[in-house]
Amino acid sequence: MVTIRDVARIADVSIATVSRVLNDSEAVRPETRERVLDAIKALNYQPSSIARRLSIGRSFTIGVILPFFTRPSFVERLRGIEAALSYSEYDLVVYNVETPARRDAHFAALAGGGRFDGAIIMSLVPGDEDVRRWKAAGVPVVLVDAFHPALTCALGDDVRGGRLAAEHLISQGHRRLAFVGDTRYQPLGFTSSRHRLEGFRTALADCGIILNEDDILLDEHGRREARAMAEQLLARLPHERPTAVFAASDTQALGILDALRGHGLRAPDDLAVIGFDDIEVAEVYDLTTVRQPLYESGSLGAELLRDLLEQPDREPVKVELPLEVVSRGTA
Repeated sequence: MVTIRDVARIADVSIATVSRVLNDSEAVRPETRERVLDAIKALNYQPSSIARRLSIGRSFTIGVILPFFTRPSFVERLRGIEAALSYSEYDLVVYNVETPARRDAHFAALAGGGRFDGAIIMSLVPGDEDVRRWKAAGVPVVLVDAFHPALTCALGDDVRGGRLAAEHLISQGHRRLAFVGDTRYQPLGFTSSRHRLEGFRTALADCGIILNEDDILLDEHGRREARAMAEQLLARLPHERPTAVFAASDTQALGILDALRGHGLRAPDDLAVIGFDDIEVAEVYDLTTVRQPLYESGSLGAELLRDLLEQPDREPVKVELPLEVVSRGTA
């Protein structure tokens, strides 16, 4: 196997000079560079990517830390990240987080330095001490679907998304509404469901509509759990049921549709349903939803991180992603 020593011998230069040529250093005379390049071509030398990384003190690896990565919305964002980096020199390493302990361990590992050139954190809000340690270690971090004032972020406005859902249902004539979302105290610190409920409730109040506490149903995030919550609504007498439900995610909206089918009912005739996200299967189920650009947010997060890697002193920016109601057949 041809080595860097062989190239140095043929070009009659030191190994250090060959390394500088490979790393495109300007500290090499043009004629010497040409001689080294000729030797590389003649020997068909393929430099070791590992050796190159070690020589310049970079890993060319980007870490992605995200929760419950099998959920459709996270998968879409991850696809966007992968697509944005697929033609770059960076490798992608994904870490799934399901408990606060795993989150804290991965956050701490980022501050160790040398493992990653940078990181993208999805839907997890770091603490001030986490951010301080990352900055001290010189590790650029971008948040996607989360916010911290000292970090570059790409996210949608969940409060506004809740307002959009309410305004759509009100425009359809609904006055008795319900909300299906996540439990109030998520151990990983998710805020999206709470913020969507906040916007939904505020928009209703602006129109003189009160969202009753017994019409706010909260449980663990999941299609099965959402179906069980919808069963509670459908168990009421017809005149006591809401006429429309806003689900904090499309996954939960699909659970509500499951419950309707189980009772021989359908949306929107018996209960209007609007979700949030616009995941891939939403169109298949003809689900009305508040669309956020999931794939695009992942891609944007990767581009923002690459900008930081090229210019580490850039000031943090907050990029707000557009939201819109996609009106289909369920509401």
